[in-house]
Amino acid sequence: MKKNALIIFGGVSSEHDISLISAKSVIDNIPKDKYDVTPVGITKEGEWFLYDGETEKMPGDKWINPDLERAALLPGTGGTLVIYGSGKTKTKKIDVCFPVLHGRNGEDGAIQGYLDICGVPCVGCDLLSSAMCMDKSVTNSIMDISGVKQAKWLSCDIDTYLKEPAKFIDRCSEYLGFPIFVKPANAGSSVGITKVKTREDMEPALRKAFEEDSKAVCEETITGHEVETAVLGNSDPEVSCVGEIRPSNEFYDFKAKYEDDSGLDIPAHLPEEITDKIRSAAVRAYKALGCSGMARCDFFAKDNGEVYLNELNTIPGFTSISMYPKLWEESGLKFPDLLDRLMVLAQEKYKEKKYR
Repeated sequence: MKKNALIIFGGVSSEHDISLISAKSVIDNIPKDKYDVTPVGITKEGEWFLYDGETEKMPGDKWINPDLERAALLPGTGGTLVIYGSGKTKTKKIDVCFPVLHGRNGEDGAIQGYLDICGVPCVGCDLLSSAMCMDKSVTNSIMDISGVKQAKWLSCDIDTYLKEPAKFIDRCSEYLGFPIFVKPANAGSSVGITKVKTREDMEPALRKAFEEDSKAVCEETITGHEVETAVLGNSDPEVSCVGEIRPSNEFYDFKAKYEDDSGLDIPAHLPEEITDKIRSAAVRAYKALGCSGMARCDFFAKDNGEVYLNELNTIPGFTSISMYPKLWEESGLKFPDLLDRLMVLAQEKYKEKKYR
């Protein structure tokens, strides 16, 4: 018997538009012999609608129209989707949900916690691990404790910064040296990130970061190969091959990821001992942060063999150019089979948690 798979896309996030493209790719590739797919879109205003139209209309929000029926998952209903239309309601039992939601409200634990309350198995990490991976200062703190090598870093919340901005900028200048990457602590797809080369440019860079989040993280610059690997699994995760990014810009920012033609080398042209070190560090980071289901792990690999963790992404891109599915395809797992594995892992994790 086929399972009912809920695919949630869109969302109130700066990465709303990327979510639409990822979700289209996911819906198009889910094995239809195993899953009945129920797409639900969230508008930029936070409204939930059932969408049963063509996936080609999803990018650019062309899926939104006045005839859409509102939808909601209700707590206490055992994973039931309620659809409201023409004064009547319909219900559908949901077996598993893939929240293809990038950035805020999608990767920060918000939707994961809500799905748990509603009794729906969720693809990917749970509330806690999602929240920890989303917050760069929390991730960095845990990696320091876990012994996973990363760039030197400092963090500051906006209230503390505004009291003595020069003091924090001085600390960054002295401890990190230039250039410095200034980032919002909670944001995805490199939104709000600036590579700062002089002290004078720190203040506008921090202001830009604080526009996205109330906390900023500053990191030293690591010069090396920008590489990524994909992790899949719950208690005994597997790791894909390693791929290398050749950014079209000075660093792999939003424009380089989604608008320009950045190069990808899959597998990366690196010595085996370095790729082994990357894959081993990815598993250590994944387990230390309590991840499950999936994560894309980003690293810098220096020519001297040193490997530095950059970040973990708990809902990586699933577009046609995204590294996570491409890395698994190169490792022998085709896109439809990867999606099936993710759905199965979500249901297994839910059963283990429910009956523990």
